This record gives sequence, C-alpha cells and structure tokens, in this order.
Amino acid sequence: MSNLGIPGMAPALEAELAEGMAKVEALLRSHIEGKYPLVEETSRHLVAAGGKRLRPLLTLLASHYGDKNRKGIIESAAVCELTHVATLYHDDVMDEAPLRRGVESANHRWGNTVAILTGDYLFAKVSALLADIGPEAVLLQALTFERLVIGQIMETQGPQSGEDALAHYLAVVADKTGSLIAASARFGAMVSGAPDEIKETLTIFGEKIGVAFQLVDDVIDIASESFESGKTPGTDLREGVPTLVTLNVIAMNRLEDASLIEMLKAPINEEENVQEVIKILRAHPALELSRQQTLQYANEARKALGPLPVGDVTGALYSLCDAIIGRTA
Repeated sequence: MSNLGIPGMAPALEAELAEGMAKVEALLRSHIEGKYPLVEETSRHLVAAGGKRLRPLLTLLASHYGDKNRKGIIESAAVCELTHVATLYHDDVMDEAPLRRGVESANHRWGNTVAILTGDYLFAKVSALLADIGPEAVLLQALTFERLVIGQIMETQGPQSGEDALAHYLAVVADKTGSLIAASARFGAMVSGAPDEIKETLTIFGEKIGVAFQLVDDVIDIASESFESGKTPGTDLREGVPTLVTLNVIAMNRLEDASLIEMLKAPINEEENVQEVIKILRAHPALELSRQQTLQYANEARKALGPLPVGDVTGALYSLCDAIIGRTA
C-alpha cells in the first residue's frame, strides 16, 4: 500500500501524485490564514488533523486525462478538500459529535456557534479560490453544494410515509458524500481540459465510489475495534443515526430481533448498551449483507471505469476501488 492509500501504483505516478498532494497541503494551510487568531486556530483544527484526502487525490488523478500542468488544478483539489472539511464542522454540530478525525471536534472544544462560523469561513475561502479558477468551476461548486445541503435536509427530515427507508438512505449518501467525490473527479478532468466523455465517465465513477466509501464507514462503525473511520466505534448508534447495517437489521424484521430493532430506532445513551448492541450486530447477518451491498457499489464503480484508456492512472483508479472495499475486511 502506498502512502497515498492506493496499492500497486506505478512509481513515477506515485511520486508525481505525492508531489502534487504536498502542494495541496501547503495551499490548504496557507489559504486558511487570516487576521483573527481564533478563526485561524479553529480552521486549522481539522485541516491539520489530516484525513484520507481522497477528494484532492481524485482531482489530481483525473487531471492526468488532460493537461495535468494546467493552472488551477492544485487550487481545485484544495477546493474539494476545504469544502469537505467545512461540511464536517456543520455535521458535527448537527450530530453533537465529540470526536472527528481522531481529535476533539470543534463544537465540543469551542461550542456550536464557533464551529458553525468556522465552517462558513472555510466556505468563504473556497469561494475565493473558485473565483480564480473560472465560472465553470463556480457553477460546479454551486451545484455540488446544493446537493450537499439537500442531502443533509433529507437526512434530517427522514423518509416520508410509505418511502423505503434504505432507498431514502442511499439517496442521502449519494447527495451528502457521492456528490462531492464526483465533483472532485470532475474538477480534475474539467480544469485539465480532458475530453467530455472522460469527464462524464469520471463523474459517474466518482459518485459510485463515493457512495461505496460512505457505506464502508457504516460497516467499520460496527465491525472495527479501531477509530479507522475517524469517529469513535459505535458513534452512529449513540446518536441514533440510521446506517446501512442498522437499516438492514430493521428491514429483515426477524422475530428474534424485536427488542434490538426498538433500540436501533433511537439514540442509545448507556455505554453498556452500546457495547452490547455492537456485539450483537457483529454476529448479525445484516453485517455481512451490508458488506455485500458495499462490494456491489464498488463493483459498479469499477465497471464505470470501462471507457477510460488503459494506463497507469486508470489502473490506479481500479486499485482505489480495491483499497476502499478492503477496509471492511
């Protein structure tokens, strides 16, 4: 596995991507600097905490289908990561999450108001970068941001009467996670001047692998003993947030799961109960079903890559699918 999280990459491509990611990191840190120490401290909090940096990496990879040296590619990659980080500040407020990326969440440390305003500040910094990239980039960001907001509203509202809860959840994931990962790939292709058919192919791929990425985190939240998802294991159970695993348990509606299903429909406050439910879910057929559904999305992402030219970059995208799905093993 490379330091970039993609196994088996061609050494020359890996070195080039590593150099590009170093430039993205430098821009992320320099761009959030401002006049006010508290704003800079709160903004730096999650940027410095790292993360998988999947979105900017996808932008850089996609740029190889056009002129990878064009002005605006590094900036586009930074736009995608800063947008993602800004949404995390807002998500953590809504979820009342105490931990993010292995560190104390901003809302837990500074309060909800500061966390929300920090997210807003980062969105403002994103807009400044976009202005220099061009109007097509501004439009792509606007359409993506619209989907991010709609996804959050849909999640907050929940499924409507008669609506399938799992279908609703997958639509939320597509908007909240898939849309930005799709945009990340599209940014790289668009700014580099890649052909339209490649731009569309990468957008479809990005959305499918983005959904798979989130569903993997759902599985990890139950199956992993570690903090691999960047959150405390069982976080979604504590918050009463529906996930692929819990929705599958509810959909199976087994007689012996009656009391478990009732617990899964609300936040689980007692830590002893959280650990007991995790233990039950790890042995439940819904967990394996969730793994298979996640694998299906990853396979659809792989199939979407079919029209791309054979080469090291396309090979890296196939390997990315393997690396993402491998996290559930």
